[in-house]
Amino acid sequence: MRPQYLDQLSLERERGITIKLAPVTMIYRSNPKHEIHKLAKPIREANPKQIQNSNNQIQNSLEIRNSDLEIANSEYILNLIDTPGHVDFSYEVERTLQAVEGAILLVDASQGVEAQTLSHFYLAQKLGLNIIPVVNKIDLPTADKDKTAKELIQLLKCQTSDVLYISAKTGQGVEALLEEIVRKIPPPIGSPEKPLRALIFDSFYDSYKGVVAAVKIVDGEIKVGQAIDFVHGQEASKVVESGVFKPELSVRPKLPTGQIGYIITGIKKIEKVRVGDTILSSNVKAQMSKEKITPLPGYRKVNPLLWAEIYPVSEDFLALSEALGKLALNDASLAYSPVKSPLGAGFRLGCLGLLHLDIVCQRLEREFNQKVVIVPPQVDLHIRQKGGKKIFEEPWVKLEIVTPSQFLGKIIEEINLRRGKVIDIKNLQDRVIVSAQSPLLEVIFDFLDRLKSISAGYASLDWQILDYRPGDLVEVEILIAGEKVSALKRVIWRKKSYNEAKNMVEKLKKLLPRQMFEVKIQAMVEGRIIASEKNAALKKDVTGHLYGGDITRKRKLWEKQAMGKKKLKRLGKVDVPPEIFLKLWQR
Repeated sequence: MRPQYLDQLSLERERGITIKLAPVTMIYRSNPKHEIHKLAKPIREANPKQIQNSNNQIQNSLEIRNSDLEIANSEYILNLIDTPGHVDFSYEVERTLQAVEGAILLVDASQGVEAQTLSHFYLAQKLGLNIIPVVNKIDLPTADKDKTAKELIQLLKCQTSDVLYISAKTGQGVEALLEEIVRKIPPPIGSPEKPLRALIFDSFYDSYKGVVAAVKIVDGEIKVGQAIDFVHGQEASKVVESGVFKPELSVRPKLPTGQIGYIITGIKKIEKVRVGDTILSSNVKAQMSKEKITPLPGYRKVNPLLWAEIYPVSEDFLALSEALGKLALNDASLAYSPVKSPLGAGFRLGCLGLLHLDIVCQRLEREFNQKVVIVPPQVDLHIRQKGGKKIFEEPWVKLEIVTPSQFLGKIIEEINLRRGKVIDIKNLQDRVIVSAQSPLLEVIFDFLDRLKSISAGYASLDWQILDYRPGDLVEVEILIAGEKVSALKRVIWRKKSYNEAKNMVEKLKKLLPRQMFEVKIQAMVEGRIIASEKNAALKKDVTGHLYGGDITRKRKLWEKQAMGKKKLKRLGKVDVPPEIFLKLWQR
């Protein structure tokens, strides 16, 4: 065992956050003292002989005893999927909630209900899942479990007795939570008699085994050697290996109805196995129209909110392309496409936020040994031409901010400064929930940092995309030595354009290496120069080797040098080194 056992990525353990959903199959033996297990139906009953033979093993082990997941009476298979909490990884939560029958709403007793808690609760409620409210970390000295419980009761409109108190660290209250799961969360509703239908809710790439698909068996069952089809991937294959997550891969010869597990087919083509696809038996797919078997609905397509260009430091474009393909298999919210610019051949990444972008680049370096240069990100905009001018439509988001009431005034002021507007304010014990709307451009980069600064770290933020609205935005273009540098182009709110442009040209003046000729650095908006700086030419003493003689000898050399610099100024080009882009956008 190790701390944060379900956090498999080293980045997760270092940062103390969950990035990837993590499934795990557990066997729970219900406590006879509670008599609660009688209210729920075990997944599969075992005959008395099985129970008698396994009694001795039950005492010391919770391992699955039979390879086909058959279990004794009063024992339950619990398929837990641990999910992230940060807004940038909300798609992981959305996919998970569609693959389960219930949810544990876990709230930190020292922090209370946060904005992300609200977002996940509304989603689970929308899907009609049974929700169990739980207050965690009650062992901490700073824990205020009564206050946190009141917030949960107010949010869920439940009874005081419905809220459970646990300490995951000490184990206090965990048994009562397990009993509540058995009692409240129903077993899967699929039918073993129906033809196979399985949903792929996650996947990853293994160098030896190929694509490993995490699946939920909705109907029927999957066996090793069975011929299967991927509906959208248009690929037929055979199951080479199947099993469950413990959370490491644990081989089983078959996965029954309702089980969450994994399958390996040996497919190496990444694009053939995609998250949200439905798996059917090969013979069933051929008769799909006759049998009236419909594929599972899958997942909505995620629209990236932030775009950034990345370029390989090693200039190995193909290696980076392969690494991104494998990473996108494991991260369904990541989009990418090839791009070419003055920096060379690279990729345009579509992410859900700055943290998501940072994690993607860190994983590329750690898991695939691919160091990249990042060009500053831009929010996804809709651009159309009207009367020879560009009209920008920018995404707006709905903000949910949970904050102590004493910081409310400053937070409202900050929202107004960012072109936002407050829609509603609700009380939550001694805190408030602020609902607001704002352009994503004003929120995604530094709003959370500013929010934490204003509220002394107590406020939390969650946002959801609303729609696209026309915005008073302009394109700031940078010219170096009279030539536009496309990689430095930015779209900014008109009122901020002058200050941003001035800062950019001043930074570039310091960062760009000086040339043998004078270099103009200019910022242009709608064909008009609004900020300008000059880098003076490097000087060379062309008369240093002369001694004695008439002054006209020196003048001739100076005139020749001046003519050369004039020609360079007219014809010379400036190459912007890749490291300049990184330094330019560092705060």
